[in-house]
Amino acid sequence: MQQQTFDRAAEDLGNSIHLEHVNVTIPDQRIASLFYGAGLGLTRDPFMMAADTNMWMNAGRSQFHLPSGDPQVLRGHTGLVIPGRGALLNRLSGVQKRLEGTKFGFSEHNDHVEAMCPWGNRYRVYEPDAARFGRINLGIPYVEFDVPVGTAKGIVNFYRQMIDVPATVMNGDGTTARVTVGKQQYMQFRETDKPQPEYDDHHVQIYVVNFSGPYKRLGERGLVSKEDNQYQYRFRDLIDPDTGKHLFTIEHEVRSLTHPMCLRQLVNRNPAVTNRNYAAGYDQMHWAMDPEQYDSQPDRRANPMN
Repeated sequence: MQQQTFDRAAEDLGNSIHLEHVNVTIPDQRIASLFYGAGLGLTRDPFMMAADTNMWMNAGRSQFHLPSGDPQVLRGHTGLVIPGRGALLNRLSGVQKRLEGTKFGFSEHNDHVEAMCPWGNRYRVYEPDAARFGRINLGIPYVEFDVPVGTAKGIVNFYRQMIDVPATVMNGDGTTARVTVGKQQYMQFRETDKPQPEYDDHHVQIYVVNFSGPYKRLGERGLVSKEDNQYQYRFRDLIDPDTGKHLFTIEHEVRSLTHPMCLRQLVNRNPAVTNRNYAAGYDQMHWAMDPEQYDSQPDRRANPMN
């Protein structure tokens, strides 16, 4: 009997093992709570940032960090997996009137619901799908940025050489770079000729295994933008490592696996539970699929998010 063989490279993550949060500043926590909490159905972190200077909203094992300040808008969109499309649409409809006069809106598409926050950040919300997103039942599988034409290949080279993560150019015309930053988590950079607004300092955060290697390589290029503490540093400029040409700017908060908050457990409520239908034992939502859901899914190695 011939022994089964496996593609071991399919399990390689590279140096980055988790995309933990996306950070954009917001001017009003009440309005943000209506969108992220009542609308999307996410959960405010009950342990951290209880004051009115910041709020952290849990989405599975990842978060949105929403410090108080002038609104920041990510140039692109964030992908979310949230179960229950019908319930999501009902929640978004339920907050629509209270968000009148803002940029809030939502629309249905074949495979996702697009929702816009009150200040213009775009989210594409998908149902759980093992073929596209792995075992995620609730979470952030990807963040996609709009980047200038002709930058995708250079961005791939930057992440491969500087951060030591798998990265590839997608699409037949080579216009989208995909970078692996965690288990079934990606950053994507899609070329566009549309004019883009000036960068407003929003950022993403990743955990890396080899903490000092990228730091040394970035430092040799003068790309380390901030020294936060022993466990964390930042960079923001992506360059073509072969030519030195600037390609795109997005701040990365880079944390070591020894960071005190590395992969801490997050609380996620079940938004279907209310005081009217309360059932003991159903307060929380699991970030991962049930075994029955996962086993019934088609090949999870299919190409996601094209």
